[in-house]
Amino acid sequence: MAARGAAMLGRLLLLQLLLLAAASDAANNGTGLPPISRKSFPKGFIFGTASSAYQYEGAAREGGKGPSIWDTYTHEHSEKIIDGSNGDVAIDSYHLYKEDVRVMKDMGVDAYRFSIAWSRILPNGSLSGGVNREGVRYYNNLIDELLLKGVQPFGTLFHWDTPQALEDKYEGFLSPNITNDYKDYAEVCFKEFGDRVKHWITFNEPWTFSTSGYASGVAAPGRCSSWELGRCSVGDSGKEPYIVSHHQLLAHAETVRLYKEKYQATQKGNIGITLISHWYVDPSSRSKSHFDAPRRATDFQLGWFMDPLTKGDYPRSMRALVGNRLPRFTKEQSDLVKGAFDFIGLNYYTTNYAYNLPPPNGLNATYNTDARANLTGFRNGVPIGPQAASTWLFVYPRGFRELLLYVKEAYGNPTVYITENGIDEHNNKSLSLQEALKDDARIEYHHKHLVALQSAIRDGANVKGYFAWSLLDNFEWGNGYSVRFGINFVDYTDGLKRYAKKSAHWFKDFLKK
Repeated sequence: MAARGAAMLGRLLLLQLLLLAAASDAANNGTGLPPISRKSFPKGFIFGTASSAYQYEGAAREGGKGPSIWDTYTHEHSEKIIDGSNGDVAIDSYHLYKEDVRVMKDMGVDAYRFSIAWSRILPNGSLSGGVNREGVRYYNNLIDELLLKGVQPFGTLFHWDTPQALEDKYEGFLSPNITNDYKDYAEVCFKEFGDRVKHWITFNEPWTFSTSGYASGVAAPGRCSSWELGRCSVGDSGKEPYIVSHHQLLAHAETVRLYKEKYQATQKGNIGITLISHWYVDPSSRSKSHFDAPRRATDFQLGWFMDPLTKGDYPRSMRALVGNRLPRFTKEQSDLVKGAFDFIGLNYYTTNYAYNLPPPNGLNATYNTDARANLTGFRNGVPIGPQAASTWLFVYPRGFRELLLYVKEAYGNPTVYITENGIDEHNNKSLSLQEALKDDARIEYHHKHLVALQSAIRDGANVKGYFAWSLLDNFEWGNGYSVRFGINFVDYTDGLKRYAKKSAHWFKDFLKK
C-alpha cells in the first residue's frame, strides 16, 4: 500500500514537472530562450512590421504612376537580378492592400511602416507635371484602412525609387537640384496625408542607396567605376557616393525645416530619418584605438550620417581618408543639418569582423576601400554567427545591443525606432506549403534580437519601437524573389495568396501576452 502510494505520488510530481515544463516551453515558444513578450517592454512601446513601395505595390504602369529608376534598372539590367525578375507586379499590394491590413490586424501589430512612391504622386518628379490624384487616392485609402483597423501609419518618403524623369533631367541625386524637387514632393505628402500620418521618415538607408547604386553599381541607378563589382558603363565610385549622400542630407534637412515651420504645430507629428548600421568587431580582440578598423567601418556607415545630424560635419576619419572627394557643408548648411530630426530610425541585421587594410597601392579611389577595413562574416573560416539565405547576413544579436549602446554614448541617446530587423530563407520551390511555413530560424532570430533590445533599453538606450522586416515575402532588390524575408508567406505560383508562417503566429502570441 505504502509502495503504491509512493508510486502514485511520484507520478503526480512527474506530471507537475511536465506541466511546468510545458508552460515554460509555451512561454518561450520552444526556443529554449528566456521568455519575452510585449510586457517585457516599456508601456507605449510600438511593435510593427515594415515594407517599401517598389518591393510591395506592383501596378508599375497603373494609376498614373511614372517610372522610377528601379523600374528602369530591373528592365535594362535584368542580368543583375539573380532570377531576372522585377517589381512590375511585386506582391500586388496596390490591389491587395486591404488583405494586407487584415493580416496586420490579425497579428495584432500596433503600426505599419510603408513607403510612398514619389513617381506615383508626381509622375515626372516635380510639381510642373502636376499631382497624380489617383496616386494620392491610393495612399489615402491605405492610410484610412490602417486607421480603421487600429494600425498606426509610419510613412517613408523615399525608399530608393527616384523618379526616372529626374534621373533623365539632371541625374537625380547627383545634382543639387534634387533638393527642391524632393521638398516639393514631401510637401504634397504633408498636405495630403499629414492629418493622419504622425511619423514621417524622409529617407530610408541613404548609405545603401549611395553605396549600392553609386559605388558598387549593384542597385539602381547602376552607376560605378568600370572596374567595380557592377561593371558599370558610367560613374565614379570614388566621388559619386559622397555627393549623393550629401544631397540626401541636405534634402532631408530642408524638408525637416519645412515640416517644422509649416505643418508640425497643426498636424502634431514627428519627423526623422532611417539609417542602417551593422556592428563591427575587432577579430583580434585587441584593445581599440580611436581609428581602428571597426571604428572606421562604423564611421563610414553610421557616422557618415549621424555625425552631420548631431555635430554638423562628417566624421574626422572620413575627412582624413577621403580628403577633397568628400563634400563640405557651408556654415548655414551645417547649422541646418545639425539637429534636423525628432527621431532616428535604425535598421540592424548583422555584424561583421573588421580587419585593418593598408592604404591602396593603385590610383583607383573608391568608397569601397576608403575606410581601409576588410569586412567579413568569417574569422579563420568560422562564421561570426549562423548565415542566412543572403550571403551578407550573419545572425549576431549581441551586435544589436552593442550598436544601440554605441548610439546612446556617441550621439547623445536620441529617440530611436528600430525600423527594420529580420532574416531571410531561400525560396525553396521544392517545399510543400506546409513545410515552407515552418520558419523556426526566424522565430529564434527575432526572439534573440528582442532579448538584446530589451537589454539595451534596460541599460538606457532610448528606443521607442520595433518594426520587423518584413510583413510579407516580397521582391528583394538584387535577390529578386529568390529569398523570403516575410513573416507571412506569399505564394508566387497561386495568385499571390498570403499565408501566416509559424513566425506570424509567434508574433501574434508575443503581442497578446
